[in-house]
Amino acid sequence: MATARVRDGGSALPRGFWAAARVWLEKPQVANRRLCGAAIEAEGTVALGEGAAPPEGAAEDGPRRLWALWREARGPLPPPLRPWGGAELRALLRALLPRGRPRAPPARELAVQDVYNGTVTFLPLEENSEGKYCIKKGNIYQIQLTHVKDEEWSMSIVAPFPEDWFSDGITYPKLAWLGNELLPKLVKWSVEQKPSEFKSTLSLISVAKYSKVYEDLKEKYREMVKVWPEVTDPEKFVYEDVAIAAYLLILWEEERKEKELTKKQSFVDLGCGNGLLVHILNNEGHSGRGIDVRRRKIWDMYGPKTYLEESAIMPGDSHLFPDADWLIGNHSDELTPWIPVIAARSSNSCCYFVLPCCFFDFHGKYSRRQSKKTQYREYLDFVTQVGFVCGFHVEEDCLRIPSTKRVCLIGKNRTYPPSEWAVIDKQITQYINNRQTCALVRCDRRVGFNLKDHGVCEEAGSELPENEADAAGTIWMPGFQPREKVEQIRNCASLPRDFVDDVVLKVANLLLNATPQKSCPNMHGGNTNSWNQGESFSLKEVAEHLNKETLKRLKSECGGLQTLLKNNHQVFEVLNGRVHIRDWRKEKPSRKSKPEVKRRLSAEAFKTRLCWFFIHHPDGCSLPSESCPYAHGTEELRQSQIIKKKKHRQ
Repeated sequence: MATARVRDGGSALPRGFWAAARVWLEKPQVANRRLCGAAIEAEGTVALGEGAAPPEGAAEDGPRRLWALWREARGPLPPPLRPWGGAELRALLRALLPRGRPRAPPARELAVQDVYNGTVTFLPLEENSEGKYCIKKGNIYQIQLTHVKDEEWSMSIVAPFPEDWFSDGITYPKLAWLGNELLPKLVKWSVEQKPSEFKSTLSLISVAKYSKVYEDLKEKYREMVKVWPEVTDPEKFVYEDVAIAAYLLILWEEERKEKELTKKQSFVDLGCGNGLLVHILNNEGHSGRGIDVRRRKIWDMYGPKTYLEESAIMPGDSHLFPDADWLIGNHSDELTPWIPVIAARSSNSCCYFVLPCCFFDFHGKYSRRQSKKTQYREYLDFVTQVGFVCGFHVEEDCLRIPSTKRVCLIGKNRTYPPSEWAVIDKQITQYINNRQTCALVRCDRRVGFNLKDHGVCEEAGSELPENEADAAGTIWMPGFQPREKVEQIRNCASLPRDFVDDVVLKVANLLLNATPQKSCPNMHGGNTNSWNQGESFSLKEVAEHLNKETLKRLKSECGGLQTLLKNNHQVFEVLNGRVHIRDWRKEKPSRKSKPEVKRRLSAEAFKTRLCWFFIHHPDGCSLPSESCPYAHGTEELRQSQIIKKKKHRQ
């Protein structure tokens, strides 16, 4: 039995306890990382009395199945579990879905919530030779909430048969894990419950189906990581596109069932980038193409069956897609708010999927209007309201991808009959025009379900200027600027090397000379000489010591001075707006769990650059030569294996 004391000063309990229990019931993967989720197969109220029966007409695979299991489980509970209490309980049948391949079959549990006694009892199920489920008594456990006094509560996890507990290391970790890992999380969730700004992950599709499709695709396309020719992180981009593809494949499968479609959906991916999502969807039987303003190296690897087009998209009559069932905007930047518009005007049946990332309005960067929301939430609401204005029922979901921007918006069904399209089209034109006007007058409206609630400002003019009326027939917003075909590098990486070296040396000397007495002993190899760590300065203080010409040149780059210093990771550490000289003795060794690709890159870069400290620091390098990842002198320099590979590919 494991118990934790809980002090509740904000009246979170007992309500917070049930919210925390719900997280563990519906999203066990947030605590047990070996699971990819749980599928709720049946849920409903059950009674304690012997004469209790399932509701009339209940489906065999739903409530009746739940009641059949409950009839077996409703007997007395073994101590120290609390016995059932109250007249009515709530039961839930869930399947725990393991992560990874090869996959074990899902384990099923009957979870019973007893509000009267403050308990959730978990009754593991095992299948017998006849295909029926019975209670596996050895792995029964119960979560208990007890009110001690005033603001003091206790939360416990109790297992009545610890000696019979069976751990498979996946769905059932070791018994100690429940007390050491799960219990602290439940306590935290109980008293820190905050309403989320976003929907639950994968709320619109089956988690069980997603788990299977994702693992199958991951296995199928994992080789892409090894041959990735772009400079971007292959693991992030490959597995992110695999996850998005898995989501779309399930979403589209459900749509075919719902609308009784026999043919797989076609699509156009606007701003397709590396094109991997297009490649996967094509391979899985969906006809479609990707369009991007800039060709990528990897496009040549996909073969002729993956259709990718290098072209700039100008929102207008010449860029409609009447033959496409779906438009996709995966991190589509300046095209994001236009995608619902293009879908609405392409055909009465065209749907869309957008995954907003960078914040763009119809005419440029998006400007914040509501300080009470996060910028991300406000932007999602804006793209949602665009979909509403375009006549879509907009649904929101949260994807399971390695990105901080994980919320997707889906326009699958229309709010109007086809006969009313002319009214909707006029509404769209007015809304787009008003966005430019509202940007000046700071017009703001709450998101809702009619035109006024969608932020359309009636006081703003709805007619285009005469000199733009003709152009509007072809281009919906003449001032729209697609991104440049040649991507400008403005992250200080293209600055001349001598300029960068000069700034680095000036800043380092500023920090080192500020307090010469501040040092620490260098204990490597028995050497007790002090090594000067220097002082820390704020970015503002550092900038004040640089001349105007240098600052002007840095301001023309994204991130400016801070980016330049962070790029010179060998010399500086920038934390909370303050600049420090990096002490490599304090660097943690790379973890064994580090992704294989990154470990390989680190090994290939070892001793391929000169050590700045060995050359410039008055005390030399703080590390001995054999421990320093950089070369102490030209005789230690190795040729970069990364450069060799790039030349070989070319």
